Amino acid sequence: MLIINSFAAATALLIVTMLCWGSWANTQKLAAKSWAFQLFYWDYVIGIVMLSLVFGLTLGSIGDFGRAFLTDLQQGLQQGLQQGLRQWYNSALLSAFIGGVIFNLANILLVAAIDIAGMAVAFPVGIGLALVIGVAVNYFKDPVGNPLLLFLGVTLIVLAILLDAKAYRSISGEAKVSSKGIILSLAAGVLMGFFFRFVAGSMATDFNAPEVGKLTPYSAVFIFSLGVFMSNFLFNSIVMARPFAGSPVSFKDYFSKGNLRLHAIGWLGGSIWAVGLSFSLIASEQAGVAISYGLGQGATLVAACWGVFIWKEFKNADSKTKQLINLMFALFIAGLILVIAARVNN
Repeated sequence: MLIINSFAAATALLIVTMLCWGSWANTQKLAAKSWAFQLFYWDYVIGIVMLSLVFGLTLGSIGDFGRAFLTDLQQGLQQGLQQGLRQWYNSALLSAFIGGVIFNLANILLVAAIDIAGMAVAFPVGIGLALVIGVAVNYFKDPVGNPLLLFLGVTLIVLAILLDAKAYRSISGEAKVSSKGIILSLAAGVLMGFFFRFVAGSMATDFNAPEVGKLTPYSAVFIFSLGVFMSNFLFNSIVMARPFAGSPVSFKDYFSKGNLRLHAIGWLGGSIWAVGLSFSLIASEQAGVAISYGLGQGATLVAACWGVFIWKEFKNADSKTKQLINLMFALFIAGLILVIAARVNN
């Protein structure tokens, strides 16, 4: 399988992760005018599964190092069956699958929070909380990197997210904050902070010579995607029938109202997100799990770049708001530098 052997290469992959995780939502924005989010989300999930399978059969099956994708899945399944029900909690496949289930629920709750409370509330509460919890949980499990630099960098990124929220609030004129939206954001943030640990915990510590029973990044992402897909029949079906906001939609709408263009937009969105997760896990051996997760969650500021430079969401903002945007980007860049330096100076 294709693996990397330097922190510089890992950093490059993590920058791509940030770009992917901060950009996939543009596909939902393109489809939103004629396509309910719940229907878009089915295609998004299918895109995650498709990309993880394509990566597994290509990048995960070439080269002379590690364990090939299909061989890795087979040994993981055999090891899980040998462990039996008494040691089911040690199964790498189950750990990656649970990570997919947790992520899917967190993602759906976050989108619901955005619908109810707006991006200015949902993102800083949800993603900010996820960033802090995720980095802390993953660092204490796998303490790679200088903790002072790492958590100082995370603090600056969280401050940047808060400034981003303040800027959005200033142009949207939001005055009231929905308690339901805050609750959903908190729930999404807590869940989002834990999913990565389950996926990373399913993987081998040495990608060149993976331990028996553990997974490579490619097979871990694929099993994760199955967790997302299968849990979607429960979580998304509930939101379709009883949405937190808006009108209910049915499975009939998915087939009667959709066309190839709308479906392709959703597949693209899921594929973009899955590329980000794949690169983050591939980079985690060299960068450390906490740093991989922390850099990836800086995607909120990438999304802000789309809003500022592409969608022109701040073109009518006053000078004070523009100053907030400039400070936001400065804190974000400083935070990223510190997170990267945490690994270099360890």
